[in-house]
Amino acid sequence: MVASADRIPPRNRTYRSGRRAEQARRTRARILTAATERFLAVGYAATTMRSVATAAEVSVPTIELIFRTKAQLLKEAIDVAIAGDDAPIPMLERDWASAAGRAPDAGTFLATFARALREAAVRSAGLIVAAQEAAPGDPEIGALTRRLSEQRAITVGWVVDGLRERARLRPGLTRRMAVDTMWFLMDPTVFTRLHRDRGWTPAEFERWFVDSCTVLLLAAGSDQSPRAHGAGRGLSGREKP
Repeated sequence: MVASADRIPPRNRTYRSGRRAEQARRTRARILTAATERFLAVGYAATTMRSVATAAEVSVPTIELIFRTKAQLLKEAIDVAIAGDDAPIPMLERDWASAAGRAPDAGTFLATFARALREAAVRSAGLIVAAQEAAPGDPEIGALTRRLSEQRAITVGWVVDGLRERARLRPGLTRRMAVDTMWFLMDPTVFTRLHRDRGWTPAEFERWFVDSCTVLLLAAGSDQSPRAHGAGRGLSGREKP
């Protein structure tokens, strides 16, 4: 005799609901992984929902049900890549930001941020560059790239203010100029060109970023330089001929 639905013990319904939620999470993750691989391999325009569905072993309607559009799929892929997971935790409330906030000096603060930047760039820079390349011909992607740029500016403002709390900015450098300088250094295109086109390792980019920010933003002669903490290895992070 089969029990009616209203007689199923609550714990069984909870178990089944939890299992469905886990299956949905895995399906979503599989689609994002497949989409990321396609976007990086052939770019945004050449990536089709069908090619992502084939790689993820799901149907196109399944992808459309979860993400609606290809642009939204790219947005979600970028968000997960930047954060490193799909947890709904704002970037400035994550562990790296808490660790940086506890830093006693500008050198440690900047080095802590640079490590988080390096890890995020490895995961997300290629996807963001793909979005930037597609933006001129796609209003939805254009809106996405503008949002990403604005979010980067918010993060940079937080970092610059953290530096100002621990050290002096270079004479004549305003907060806005400091923000714009670091905003440019953090542009995913910069990481991609150095890493992919010039062969820099992520570690070399990290050291270059720390040294560049130190030279361009902080007052000379300060005792706050990351070099005092072993973060710097010269502006390029490599030996020059």
